[in-house]
Amino acid sequence: MTPVPELADFVAFLAKERNDSPHTVTAYARDVSDFAAFCGSYYGGGWSFAGVDRLAIRGWLGAMQQRGLAKRSAARALSALRTFYRFLNTTRGLEVNPAKAARTPRLARTLPQHLDRAEVEQLFAEAERRAKAGGFAEARDLAMLELFYSTGIRLAELAGLNEQDLDLVSDQVKVRGKGKKERLVPVGSHAERALRRYYRQRDALSAGLMGALDRRAVFLGRRGRRLSPRGVQLAIKRLLGALTRGRDLHVHSLRHSFATHLLDAGADLRAVQELLGHASLSTTQVYTHTSVERLKKVYHKAHPRS
Repeated sequence: MTPVPELADFVAFLAKERNDSPHTVTAYARDVSDFAAFCGSYYGGGWSFAGVDRLAIRGWLGAMQQRGLAKRSAARALSALRTFYRFLNTTRGLEVNPAKAARTPRLARTLPQHLDRAEVEQLFAEAERRAKAGGFAEARDLAMLELFYSTGIRLAELAGLNEQDLDLVSDQVKVRGKGKKERLVPVGSHAERALRRYYRQRDALSAGLMGALDRRAVFLGRRGRRLSPRGVQLAIKRLLGALTRGRDLHVHSLRHSFATHLLDAGADLRAVQELLGHASLSTTQVYTHTSVERLKKVYHKAHPRS
């Protein structure tokens, strides 16, 4: 990673003033460093951010394409550079921003993968069967599955849940989303029952470990420590494996299913936006396309003159 003198201040700005997620901060810092490394070879000697022109930006984007970087990653990298130049303008008085005029790579709009109603029934029936036949891990996995589908929360949000965030009396959960923004999301009755069953198993685990477990975290591993996002991912992937197309589905498919099924049932788009924690309504609107595509299939299958 090429040293960039201004990078430490930029990282502090992203984390403390913009409240960006740690993932975003790391990615933006990596992108700016990558650009600095490119400029070092492109200009072949002394260079400055003030002296960068549009051709250098274009060359950098081209180099990313040659490395096989996905268009979405290239678009994020360009966004990071634009943000960095705005930061330099505010803190260093730099007036140029060559990244501003650069064209963002066009992204193909893909519809999110989601489960249909029959798959949801099959998935939860299998998870229930495993929970009844198993012990702590199976009860925990069912509770996580129910909570994902009941609330539509993200992987990192579920893994980061603390005991005080879940209120099963009021049937709601406090979620800390991107940019450390908090939102309250209702918890369904099926998820509540699964969580109470899991809590009983967790209490039994605590007794076996002589109380040596993480008291803050909701979801734990067998050793009593908070379950990592990777651990959550693997547990849910095992459950999804029970479905015919389980290999194509991921944890995020449950969030997509949550949104799609709400909109299919007539839920208000802005309400779904709030439940998902989307900053922009346009992000939520992709789920309306999913619903429309489903309706088109029904139409073409059922209408005699389609």
